[in-house]
Amino acid sequence: ASSPDEEWPEVEKAEKLARGAALKWASGVFYCPEKLEGLGQYRSRETQRNSSIQSRLKSTVQSYLEGVSAGLEQLRSAAQEVQSVCQDLEAARWALLDSADRFQGLQQMRALMAEHVQLASVVQVLPQLFSVHEVFSHTLQLLQGQHLLEAHAELMMMEHLRDDILSQLHLRGLSSAQATVLSYFHGLQELNESLAKQLWDIVGSSLRLVREDPVLFVTAVRIIEREEKIDDTLLLEATFLPPGRPKGWRQRFYHILQETITGPHFHAAHVDVEGPGLARHLAALQKGIVSELRVVKDLMVQCVPAHYNILSVCTATYHQALTSHLQDILREDLDKQALFLLLEWALRVYHSPEMMGHPDLLPEVDVSALGPLMSPELVDQTERKYVVKVKASVLEWMQRTLEVEFKEWFREEEPEMDHQGFFQSALPVIVMQMLNENIQVASLITDSLQQKVYNMALEELEAFLGRLREALVQCGKEHQKDRTIPKYYVSYLLAMLNNNLTLSSSVSSLHPDTARREVPTSLRAALDRTQKKACQLLLEELLLDLQPLCLQLPSRKWLAGSQLVSSICEVIDKYAKDFSHVRKPVFMLLLMESELLVASQYLRALMQKKMVCKSKEERGQLCDRLLQDATQLQELFCGLGLDRSQQSLEVVFALRELICLNDPALLSLEVLGFITKYPDVSDEHITTLLDLRGDVSKEVRHVVLEMMAQHPQVLPESYRPIFSTILVPAPELPLCLRKGKCA
Repeated sequence: ASSPDEEWPEVEKAEKLARGAALKWASGVFYCPEKLEGLGQYRSRETQRNSSIQSRLKSTVQSYLEGVSAGLEQLRSAAQEVQSVCQDLEAARWALLDSADRFQGLQQMRALMAEHVQLASVVQVLPQLFSVHEVFSHTLQLLQGQHLLEAHAELMMMEHLRDDILSQLHLRGLSSAQATVLSYFHGLQELNESLAKQLWDIVGSSLRLVREDPVLFVTAVRIIEREEKIDDTLLLEATFLPPGRPKGWRQRFYHILQETITGPHFHAAHVDVEGPGLARHLAALQKGIVSELRVVKDLMVQCVPAHYNILSVCTATYHQALTSHLQDILREDLDKQALFLLLEWALRVYHSPEMMGHPDLLPEVDVSALGPLMSPELVDQTERKYVVKVKASVLEWMQRTLEVEFKEWFREEEPEMDHQGFFQSALPVIVMQMLNENIQVASLITDSLQQKVYNMALEELEAFLGRLREALVQCGKEHQKDRTIPKYYVSYLLAMLNNNLTLSSSVSSLHPDTARREVPTSLRAALDRTQKKACQLLLEELLLDLQPLCLQLPSRKWLAGSQLVSSICEVIDKYAKDFSHVRKPVFMLLLMESELLVASQYLRALMQKKMVCKSKEERGQLCDRLLQDATQLQELFCGLGLDRSQQSLEVVFALRELICLNDPALLSLEVLGFITKYPDVSDEHITTLLDLRGDVSKEVRHVVLEMMAQHPQVLPESYRPIFSTILVPAPELPLCLRKGKCA
C-alpha cells in the first residue's frame, strides 16, 4: 500500500509551504532581541488561531460526509425504482404480443373511417358541383354588366372548388381523374379570359378613367391585387400548383399601362423630320408627357397601392421610350436644324421647368437617377454630325459670298469707303457674322459643341482664305490680259487688304473663352499669305507702269538730263495716293515694298549693259545723274512718310561711289565695303557694274574678284535682299566664222 504522502502530494506541498512561511515569520520575529519579550503573546495568539482553523476544518469535513451519505441513499432508491420500471415494461411487452391479432380489425376500421371522411366531403361539395354551370352563367351576366367585383368573387369560389378537388386527386395520385375535373370546369378558362379582357381594356383607358370614372379603375386594381395574393400563397405552399397559376396579372398591368402611355406618342408609323415637322412632334411630346404625368401624380397615384410606385414606373417608361425614340430619329439623315433641335430638346428642354422640371411635377418626378436621355457617346456623335452639316452650310455660304465679292470688282464704281476714307467691302462682316452666329448658337447646347463649331469655323476660315487667294490670282491673270478690266482693280485690291486686316483683328473674338483668344498659327499664316498675295498683285501693277520708264535707262539722253525720274515719281505718287486708302500697317508695308521695287528696277536697268562710259567726263555725268535721281526718289519717299533708314535707295548712292572713284586700283577696297553693306551682291553684279565704268582693266577686275572670293559674305537675318532678285544678262559670245579658237 502506498503512503498518504504519495496519494496526496498536494498535502505534502502545502505542508512544506506552511513550514517555510512559519520559519520565515519566526526568523523575522527573533531577529530583533527586543521582540523576544513578546514571545508568550505570540504563542498564545497562534494557539488560538490553530484552534479556530481546526474547528472550521472539522465542520467542513462533517458537512461533506453528510452530503455523501445522502447521495448514496438516493442512488440506492433510484436503482430500486429502475428495477421496478423494467419489470413493468416487460409485462407490457407480453401484453402487446398477446393483443397483436386484435389490431388487424382496427386497421380495417381505419380504412372505413377514411372512406367515410371522403364520402362526407363529396356530399358536402355535391350541391356546389351541381350548381357550377349555373354559377358560370351568372358570373358571365355579371361580367357583361361590368359588376366585376361580384363576378370575380364567384370566379374565385369556382376556382377554389376546382383547385381543392385537383389537389386532393394529386395527393392521392389519381392524376388520370384530373382531366375529367378540368373538362367539367372548362368554362372557368373562358370566364377568366373575359374578365382579363375587361381588366386590360380598363387599364388601357386608365389615364382617361382616373379623370372621368376612377371607380372602375380602382375595381380593376383590386381584382389584380386579389389574384396576386392568391399567386403568392400558392407559390409559398409549393405542394400543388393549379393550372393557369401563377397568373402574373400585376406584371401584365404594368405592361399594358406602359403600352398605353407610350403607344400614342412613340408608335407612329413615321415621324416628319423635315422642316417644322420635327419641332411640332417634339412640342407635342413635351406637352403630352407633362400633361399625362400630372394626371398620374395627382389622380392615378391615389387609385393604386403605394407599393406600385406608379409615378416612378410611368416616369421611367417615358424616359426609356424617349431614349429609344430619339435614337430612331437620329438614324435618319437629318439637316442641321433638326440635329440642333434634338440636341437642345434632349439636353436643355427635357430637364427644364417646361418639361420634367415642371413645378407641378416636382419633387415627386425626378429623372436624374434614370441617366441621360442621350448617352455621352450619342451626344458626341450627334454633335459631330451637326458640325458636318454646319460646315457644308458655311462652305456654301462663303463660296456664294466670294462670288458676290468678285462680281462687284467689275462694277463701274469704286468700292465703298468707311468714315476714315479706307476702301472696304461687306465680305469680312458677312463672314465673321456667319461664323460667330454659328458659334453662339452652339453655345446654347454644350461647351463641347461650341468648341467643335469654333474649331470648324477656324478651319473653314483658313480654307476660305485659300480660295480667296486663288480668286485674287485668277482675277490678276484676267487683268493682265486687259488692264482696263476691272476698271478699279487697284482700289478693290486695297479694299481686300483692309478686309484682311479686319478679319485678322476680328478672328480672336470668335473664341468662346475671352481669356484664351489666341489666333492659331496656321490661320495667322493664311492671313499673312493673303496679305502678301494682294500686295504682290499691287506691286505687279506698279511694275507694269514703271517698266516702260525703266527701259529708257541708262541712255545718253538720260545722261544729258531728262524728265524720266520725274515721270517715275509721278507714277509712284499716283500709287501712293491710292495706297492712302488702306490702313496704316499695310500702307507702310506697301510703301516699303514700292521703294524696294523702284530701287531694284533702277539697278536692274543699270545692269542691262546698254551703256558703257567712254570717258572720264561721261563717268562724271553718270555720277551726277545717279546722285540727282537717288536724291529725288529718296525725297519723294521721305515725303510720303518712309524714313531714310527704311529705304533701299541708299544702294544707288553706294553704287555711285564705285562709279565716281578716280583710281581704278582702289576699286578692290571700295568693292569690299560695298559687298559688306550689301552681302547678296554676286560676282556677276560687280563685273557688270565695273563694265559700266568703261575703264577697268582685266587685271583690276581679277584682283576685285579674287578679293570677293577671299571675303565670302553671310546674309544677316534682318537684311532685305536687293541684288538677289536682279538677273544679270549673260555675256554675248563672239561669232566664229571658221573652226579655230574664238577671239
